[in-house]
Amino acid sequence: MIRLLQVELTRLRWRRAILALTAVAVLIPVVIFAAVSWNTRPVSEAEQQQIEQRVEDESDQPYVQRDLARCLRKPQEYGVPPGADVEQTCTEQVLPQPEWFASRPPLDLREQSREGSGVALIVLLGCLMLVAGTTFVGHDWNSGSMSNQLLFEPRRARVWWGKALVVLAYGLVVSGLVLTAYWTGLYAVSSARDLAIEPGELSGVYAQALRGTLLAGGAAVGGYALTMLLRSTVATLGILFAVSIAAPLLLALLAFPGNDRLMPHNNGIALINDGVRISDYDDPACLDGPTERNECVTVITRRDGAAYFGSLLLVVGVPSLLLFRRRDVP
Repeated sequence: MIRLLQVELTRLRWRRAILALTAVAVLIPVVIFAAVSWNTRPVSEAEQQQIEQRVEDESDQPYVQRDLARCLRKPQEYGVPPGADVEQTCTEQVLPQPEWFASRPPLDLREQSREGSGVALIVLLGCLMLVAGTTFVGHDWNSGSMSNQLLFEPRRARVWWGKALVVLAYGLVVSGLVLTAYWTGLYAVSSARDLAIEPGELSGVYAQALRGTLLAGGAAVGGYALTMLLRSTVATLGILFAVSIAAPLLLALLAFPGNDRLMPHNNGIALINDGVRISDYDDPACLDGPTERNECVTVITRRDGAAYFGSLLLVVGVPSLLLFRRRDVP
């Protein structure tokens, strides 16, 4: 088995499509990292001077001064509470403030992990690893080399598992290294900018990276298993594309109770973000306060998401292995 794994690993390493996907899996996160770092950079002294000049110019505009004078004459029309400092309140409400023109948010690791680049990066890696698993074995079927491989190793179950383990290792290693490097880089940027990091925040993003790594590895095996079942890269990608669009639409149209739990994207977010809460705003009884009524909120836990994708992997993997052992190989 060790020899078989070495051979499959060598074949994977020299496959041009795999090399291209690996390059994409590295380059795109680098671009995302650069964009996040740039968009959250602190305001420089030159920018601060420009902002102050702009505030001064805007404050001197005639229509702004007229609005300020009107606020001073009739503060009640501008919502100035009784007893408040009218001049200060009107100045803050009417005159331009520096923060209006300096809206660049600081780098927040928790926000990036739950609602920003973290989720997008895991989804990207999952898609790339799925394609990698598909193209790796799809080439064997398209070129007819699968029959030649079985001449050297006729035990088909060993061949199936050998390829699956190599694809799994590839997905785990590439995704794990990319996600670890990405969050380590953002942590270094945050530390260099002297930004406060709350207790547990760093461990939380690395825990998300671990869950994302496992999800990407599972996607690689899923793409591989489906291609071994269909024996065609094109058919696999076509079915995955159709199902990813048709399944959520069909579930949304049926709108049966609990359909939110079957949505792939809901389970994916639950697995990545360690759970998700979904409010049912379509029910009129839930419009007054869906967060206060348990029957209006669907909670999908991390375990639910893992069970969901694990079940899909079994549904594809078991028939793939059984049929590969029995069907004729051209």
